[in-house]
Amino acid sequence: MNLAHVQTFLVVIETGNLNKAADRLNVTQSTVTARINALEHLLGQRLLTRNKSGAVVTATGAKFLKHAQILVQVWKQVRHDTSLPKGFTDVCNFGCTDVLWGGAGALMLNILREHHKSMAIKVENGNENDIRSWIANDMVDLAISYDPPYASGCTIMPLFEDILIEVSTVPRELMRWDPLYVYVDYGEDFRRWHVEKYPVDDTAVVTFSDVSFALEHIISQGGAAYVPMRLVKDALEERTLFEVDDAPRFHRVAYLSFHKNRTQKWSWLPAAIESFRERFVGSPAS
Repeated sequence: MNLAHVQTFLVVIETGNLNKAADRLNVTQSTVTARINALEHLLGQRLLTRNKSGAVVTATGAKFLKHAQILVQVWKQVRHDTSLPKGFTDVCNFGCTDVLWGGAGALMLNILREHHKSMAIKVENGNENDIRSWIANDMVDLAISYDPPYASGCTIMPLFEDILIEVSTVPRELMRWDPLYVYVDYGEDFRRWHVEKYPVDDTAVVTFSDVSFALEHIISQGGAAYVPMRLVKDALEERTLFEVDDAPRFHRVAYLSFHKNRTQKWSWLPAAIESFRERFVGSPAS
């Protein structure tokens, strides 16, 4: 039995709708349908009745529900117990988007280690879609991202606000399109905003998911990119980089998401979060 199919069944029950379940799991609606069909085929019973208003659990599905919940809980415990390295008392699966690793993710990792030295930490880096999927499927215990994953049993809190500014390796004013412009992917909200502010057909010469790579590229090759102001304050003061005159700024709030069931025994976590807020160089989130 595929555990992902069981987890998908539980999310469909919770949301009451295959489309909403797909959004929660960050997969397509056809994937949700395929998983449910595979599960029903394996069991030889219809678990859900689909209609225009959503999905309703059948009598058999209701009986399977409690077993599905036990299966998922047992798997969580197995994953925790078997992943515990020798000499450690606990494991933390920490996720962070690529664009937030520089500064924020690295600092959070160090603080987690400081506050629980006997805890092993596994770091997962990816894009915003990866983080949402990992949280929804219990693959990470806590994560930092711009687009918070609204998953069941997940606590979400704002950490800080990033101000994204366009910087260039040469002083210049805003132009219709810079042929050396490098695009950094900060998620769906930024993509929509970017299209609105720069409605051109031109394509960026290079696209990065990691802002540190983008910075290295434009510094060595020349060009421009949108980057968090906190990462380039020194470069702006030293005039090795320049904010583009009249270029619009974009504000993004970074969030910390964590599973309450997994972290409720971590009495040290609130102090770790507060330590991060005190030490992080950036704007506090409202």
